[in-house]
Amino acid sequence: MSISKSILPYIPQRTPFVMIDTLESCDESGASTTFEVKADNLFVEMELLREPALIENIAQTAAARMGYICQQEQKPVPVGFIGAVQNLKISNLPKIGDVLTTAITIKNQIFNATIIEGAISVNGEYIVSCEMKIFIS
Repeated sequence: MSISKSILPYIPQRTPFVMIDTLESCDESGASTTFEVKADNLFVEMELLREPALIENIAQTAAARMGYICQQEQKPVPVGFIGAVQNLKISNLPKIGDVLTTAITIKNQIFNATIIEGAISVNGEYIVSCEMKIFIS
């Protein structure tokens, strides 16, 4: 069961750049989200969700975690940006109708920089993984 029906209070992105639908779980060590690939998505080409959307999906999962925690603490939701992506592995591109389950784990957090590990699966099969450095402004 998801934490919230609307993801928008937790992330700074707005349509057409929203690449997550629901925040499924969230705690100090990580978070998970879901996202259904729709035909009208900005990053769908030839019925496949392209690489930039997958990277953004992982980043938005991290953003939703931070936004949720900030809302629970009654603090403003911060804006973050991707500082680096390392060890990106994409074995498959999801197609229209696929539901992505994305999990992030916090590896390290120092000042305004967070290093996460992210992974996306579709029907239990991992299709994307990476390490990402995110800066909070």
